[in-house]
Formats: sequence, C-alpha cells, structure tokens
Amino acid sequence: MVTPVTVPSLPFGATDLDPVLAAALELGLDAVEAHLRETVKSDYPFVTEASRHLVDAGGKRFRPLLVLLAAHLGDATAPEVIAAAVVVELTHLATLYHDDVMDEAPRRRGTESANARWDNTVAILTGDFLFAKASQILADLGPDAVRIQALTFERLCTGQIRETVGPSEGEDPVEHHLRVLADKTGSLIATSGRFGAMTAGADELVVDVMTRFGERIGVAFQLADDLLDIGSDSQVSGKTVGTDLREGVRTLPALLALASGDPADARLHELLSRPIPDDSEHAEALALLRAHPAMEQARVEACRWADEARAALGALPASSVRSALELLCDSVVSRTA
Repeated sequence: MVTPVTVPSLPFGATDLDPVLAAALELGLDAVEAHLRETVKSDYPFVTEASRHLVDAGGKRFRPLLVLLAAHLGDATAPEVIAAAVVVELTHLATLYHDDVMDEAPRRRGTESANARWDNTVAILTGDFLFAKASQILADLGPDAVRIQALTFERLCTGQIRETVGPSEGEDPVEHHLRVLADKTGSLIATSGRFGAMTAGADELVVDVMTRFGERIGVAFQLADDLLDIGSDSQVSGKTVGTDLREGVRTLPALLALASGDPADARLHELLSRPIPDDSEHAEALALLRAHPAMEQARVEACRWADEARAALGALPASSVRSALELLCDSVVSRTA
C-alpha cells in the first residue's frame, strides 16, 4: 500500500493524494505557473507589470488544477494540456480585472486591486490584454477549443449581465441567482474539466463526465466562497469579510433570509434591502445573518451541488484520479463548515 503525501498546491488546504499523482500534479502546476508568467510578458514593460499584478498575487489555481486532473484520465503528458490550463487561468484572471472595476473593489487576493493601484481604464485594458493572450494560445489548440472557449465566454458575459439586471418579474430570486452562478463560475470550471480531458485525448464519455463535474463543482465552489464572505473571521480569499453585504450584493444566504416570513427578521430585511456602508450597521447585518437559518440552508445547497458533482464521477472507473476529484468535492464542502 502506498503512503499518501501532502500536496500544498491543492486548493482549500493540504489533502492526501496518491504520491505518484501528487508528484505529477506538482510538476504540472509548476509548468503552468512558469508558462503563465511568460505568457503575460509584453514588449511594453508597464503592460507586463499590470498583467502580472494578479498573477503574482497568487490564488488557488483551481481551474488549472482541474485541467491537470482531468488530463490524467488520458495522456497527461500531451503538450496541449499545459496550454489549456494556462488558457483557463488567463480567462479567469481577465474576468477578475473586469469584476473589480464593476464592483469598485479596493483589494483582490490580499493586495490592491489593479483599478485601485492604477485606474479603471488600466484594469479594463489589462483584462482585455489577458483575453487576447488566451486567444493566441487557443488558436494553436484548434477550432474545437476556440469554439468551446467562445461559448464559455458567452456564458460568462450572459451571467454577468443577468446578475446586473436582476431577476425578471415573477422569477424566483434564488433560482435566478443559481443560474447566474452556473454561468459566471460554473461555465469556466466546466470548460477546465472539458479541456483537460479533451487535450489529453480521453474518450468522449470522459470528456462529458468532466464537463458535468466541472459545472457542478464550480457552483458549489462559488456558494462556498459566498458563505465564507459572511461567515469567516479572516480575509480567507484576500477580500474583506462581508464585502458583498457592504455593497448590497445579495448572495444565497441573503436571498434565503429575505425569503423568510418571520417578523423577527424585519431588521435584517431592512439592512439587506440596500448597501451598508456604515461600519456599525455592517457589523450588525453580519451578526444577524451569521445567526440566521439561511446560512445552514445555503450550506445544504452547496453540499447538494458538490454531491451532484460527485455523482457525475460514477461513470468513471475507480482510480487515484477519481479519488482526487472526490476529494475536491470534500474540500469544497468543508470550506462551508
């Protein structure tokens, strides 16, 4: 029996994995990091500095990791695998630059956001630069990869627009929110799983499984992040705790609390109906929401999506890769505890 080893690069803390797979993942993530830093270089030094701003800030590298894991269901040594992993991370980073402009966020990953360090124009153009770099790599991966990326980008934009506009008349706000998460977060993580299996030459069944898994674990991942934004006592994600509440952004716990008909929730409803710039009111809203049953309801929903992701893996044969993917489901759920 092999003795598990610890892989620090695995998101959400160290997790025991098969040592052979662990070593391969570490090498793969190192290669992704090197390619990522090389890819964002520009002949214009300022563009390199701005593009590396979030690369250097770190991050979970969840999407590249999923590409690498999926690739181990085929030929993980195929050169296109690392390229695909860089594409999904570049796409993710580009959306962060744009998101911070829309949210007027002062910090990202524990450091100044690009819009705060420079200005909105620089942040937007840097995001566009990263999208362009991802497109250059995609061109070498073939027309299927380009088409998949285009469809993914369409969903990313649609999800952002849907969130900005809000639910239509008569639409359930919770269902609307979950659809936004599937588009804004689930779509790119689904593409990560799909790209990994596809570039490794895995058969179509495996590609489909990893696409379904990615979408579902992606929604669970975002639901967990939103719970942490309310429930954690430290800057877990590099963003100030309660940022969504302060800005009046209604994530799942807030939406579930607003759906409550309990008269005792009147004050919480009033606070959740608007942005909360005042520090004392913000602290009050955090305390009320943390104590509300909506938090447990949101945890149950995150677990449901993680369980669906795990169920999708049932079509795969037992292996160290499948076990690692199941560990990702456990990791996502454990973040909400």
